[in-house]
Formats: sequence, structure tokens, C-alpha cells
Amino acid sequence: MLASTTMNMFKVHGCYRLQSLHSHISQNTLNTSPTTYHKSKLCRISPTSILSSYPQIPTFRTNLKRRKVRVSDIGAPLWTQQNDEEEYARSSEDLTMNGDVYQKTLRLVECSMFAALGGLTYILSSSLAIENYFGCFFALPIVFSSMRWGIVAGRKTMVATAVLLLVLAGPIKAITYLLMHGFLGLAMGSLWRSKASWGVSVFVSALVRAVGAVGYVIMYSFLIRENILALITINIHASATFILSSFGFLAIPSMNVIYAIFGTLVLLNCSFFVFLLHLLYALFFTRLGMKASLRLPNWFAKAI
Repeated sequence: MLASTTMNMFKVHGCYRLQSLHSHISQNTLNTSPTTYHKSKLCRISPTSILSSYPQIPTFRTNLKRRKVRVSDIGAPLWTQQNDEEEYARSSEDLTMNGDVYQKTLRLVECSMFAALGGLTYILSSSLAIENYFGCFFALPIVFSSMRWGIVAGRKTMVATAVLLLVLAGPIKAITYLLMHGFLGLAMGSLWRSKASWGVSVFVSALVRAVGAVGYVIMYSFLIRENILALITINIHASATFILSSFGFLAIPSMNVIYAIFGTLVLLNCSFFVFLLHLLYALFFTRLGMKASLRLPNWFAKAI
């Protein structure tokens, strides 16, 4: 009866206290009765004592603090008033007369205008058959662009004029312009920009003009399916033979002599033409107030 009552009391409290025999039964408890033993060992078991009987599992507390995230921690702001003011100041400096953007825009506009002027003048002169009268002005836009904005600007003006002629008049007109006027204007502008002497400038420009003239003759020989150079050399050979026979010389010049005479005549013709262009363009640039950027001969500087 006593045993059953004790078991019921343990069930009410929800646990059984099981301990080893040698730790709970001592020498004194062996002499007591079972009733006295159970009364001495019976105790009230609380939830705290139940939890304390089990092995304690260590718990780890992480001391993590919440980090306060701000906009400045993520990145720099995309726009500030200071950046806006700096950009406005930079744009204002670029749009001034000496600004980089203003100068580039002005150079582009002037090169485009000179290219359009040269191309339209060449087309009108060719259409009205007055090309020989205005041929000395076709290289002027390229020379002016080279003197004002540099050699690169002169080259761009020449290319733009050739493209305009290619679109409006076809490839023949464009190639003819390049051979007879385009490369000549670029050579003159480059030499004048580098402050070369007139002797060097006239010789190099005349050589470029002569090569362009020979190329022009070769191109038209291919187009009409006729060797124009052969016809020219044959006529020169006949004329030279007639002149020698009229002076009493019964000699026939060789073809090498004929070729030398032909080249000399072409070079002389181009030299006179280029020299006249030098005089005309120098006078024109002087009237425009660009005398300081020219290297004029002393006799010409005193004359003007």
C-alpha cells in the first residue's frame, strides 16, 4: 500500500528520481525501515529542479549590433550642386572665343563651307566651259584652310570637296579635280604652313602639278581607248626633226631625248602656273590680314 502511494505521488509530479544505489543508501539508511526511508527521501520536485537534473547545454549569444546603413555608406551621390557648377563653368569656358569646343566647331564649319564653295565653283565652271578662266581659284579653299587651321584641315577640305564632286558630278570630275587642283592646293598649303621658302614651294608644287597632269592624260587615254602620250611624243619628235632640218642638221633625235623634252616642257608650264598662283594667293592673304603667317620674298614684300 505504501509503495503504490509513493509511485502515484511520483507520477503526479511528472518524474522519477533514479539514483545509484551506493550514492543514496548509506550505512544509516540501511537500519531504518522502508517507511521511514521513503518519508526521508520524498521531496517536492519543481520544474526548476527537473531542468537542473539534465545536462546543461551551453548557449552562445552573439553580440551582433544592428548596423545603421546610411545613403553615404552605399556610395557617393550621383549629382551635387558643386558638380553642376563645375560643369557649367567648364562648358562656359569651352564656348568662349578661345574655348576648345568653339574652335573645333568653327574649324569644322569653315572647312565645310570651303569644300562646298570649291566643289560648286568647279562644277559650274565645267558646265559653262569657263574652267580655264577660273582654274587658278580652285586650289584656294584648300590653301586657305591649311593656312588657317593646319595641314589636317586642308586635307579634310580636299577630301570633302572630292566627295561632293563624286556625288554631284561623278568619279571622273572628282579624280580630275584631285589630280589638277586638289593635290596642288594641299602641297602649297602644307609648304606655306611650314614657312618654306618660295623656291622650294614653287619647285615642289610644280612637280606635284606635273605628276597630276601626266596622271590626267593617262586617265583620259584609258577612257577614250587612245594613247595620248604616244601621240604627244610623236608630234614632239616631228616638230624637233623639222626644226633641226630647217637649221641644216640632218639628225633625228632619239625617243629618250623626246621624253626629256616633253618632261621639261610640262615642268616649265607647271612652274609658271604655280609661280602665278603664289603671287595671286600671297596678295590675297595679305589683303585679308594674314601677312604675318606668310614667308614672302623681300622683293614681293617691298612691292606690296
